[in-house]
Amino acid sequence: MILSAFVSLFYATPLQAQENGEGKIVYVIPIEKEVERGLEAFVERTTNEAMEANADHIIFEIDTPGGRVDAARNIATLLQDLDITTTSYITSDALSAGSYIALNTDNIYMTSTARMGASGVITSDGNAADKKAQSAWISAMESAATSKGRDPLYAKAMADADIDLSEYGAPKGEFLTLSPTSAVEVGYAEAIVQHRTELLTELGLSKAKVVESEPTVAEEIARFITNPIVVPILLSLASIGLVVELYSPGFGVPGSIGLLSLVLFFYGHIVAGLAGYEAIILLVLGIGLIIAELFVPGGILGIIGIAAVVGSLFMSSYDIGHMALSISIALVVTIIVSVILFKRLGLERGIFKHIILSDATTTEKGYVSTVNRLDLIGLQGEAVTPLRPSGTAVFDDERLDVVSEGGFIGDHATVKIVKVEGSRIVVREI
Repeated sequence: MILSAFVSLFYATPLQAQENGEGKIVYVIPIEKEVERGLEAFVERTTNEAMEANADHIIFEIDTPGGRVDAARNIATLLQDLDITTTSYITSDALSAGSYIALNTDNIYMTSTARMGASGVITSDGNAADKKAQSAWISAMESAATSKGRDPLYAKAMADADIDLSEYGAPKGEFLTLSPTSAVEVGYAEAIVQHRTELLTELGLSKAKVVESEPTVAEEIARFITNPIVVPILLSLASIGLVVELYSPGFGVPGSIGLLSLVLFFYGHIVAGLAGYEAIILLVLGIGLIIAELFVPGGILGIIGIAAVVGSLFMSSYDIGHMALSISIALVVTIIVSVILFKRLGLERGIFKHIILSDATTTEKGYVSTVNRLDLIGLQGEAVTPLRPSGTAVFDDERLDVVSEGGFIGDHATVKIVKVEGSRIVVREI
């Protein structure tokens, strides 16, 4: 009896530690808001930190409406390459790209109000993607489910509306969205849990050390700036601010807004891993060439400078098509603003006053192109050459180039000055 109790005491501590995860490390990484390249950078950083800390388990707390397919696939690749057990805890929504991320983890748990699915590929204009893109996405969904031992039919139905799963609320023509109960029934979720504490108990990690990962301020900025809606707005603000600054004296608010918008754009894309320092160098070079064009005639420097700036934007883009659209939007907005400023303000203000000649040599300002000899009107003289109708005549011993009123006047004829228009002296025969 005593021996039995001693043996039980000897083995109790290791066994209990195994059941409650005492001594283990669990990383909790939130996957929230839209799935984009900023989120990808955050997941990459935090999963690397988990590996460096020799974490035993990673829990991804998911609440996302979806987002970019390319970012979701890159995140999925990160998850598939992990040697750490992973669990998706869907607290509210794992829709579209969010469901794909969840399918690439080892375990899935859901709250009683969570949803998972509705994963059809939709383009930025709200329409269904082409058949090629849809086929590739459906295949990716199937592969994700199969890789973790789940029935691929339901993953396929989440992305293919042609599959009829009426028993789960997805008749033909609608994408499958699994409720928590349905997800457990088809083997896509292990259980329904209401909070993280219950989840940790289910995983046998109730006593494990929990490390909560949070995005840094830089990563939050990057996630906001790399949003497909924000990019054209930033580029428009940058171009409008710099154009308005050209029409404003000194350097003030418009120019500051323009430069700040450019700085934010490249800062966010650098943090998200989309832009490198080569893009910054190309941008600075382009701006320098554009400034040089203001003082060097020819136009070549300006064209090269604009090409360099546009090239730096494309180098920082995750989607060439979207960047082309964003630049086009910014260009149209800038042209409209420039036309308004040209009509309302003219070119006499701002930096243009230093590089555009606005003065005119008018008579009102005392400038004359020649002496206006009004004092000659009425004088009589003699034509020394025939006037055909122009020629030469002498008035008070002064030889003048004159023209007749239109008719021929022979030499030695007596003439009278009847009109003076600048250097043009008109005579009439007497």
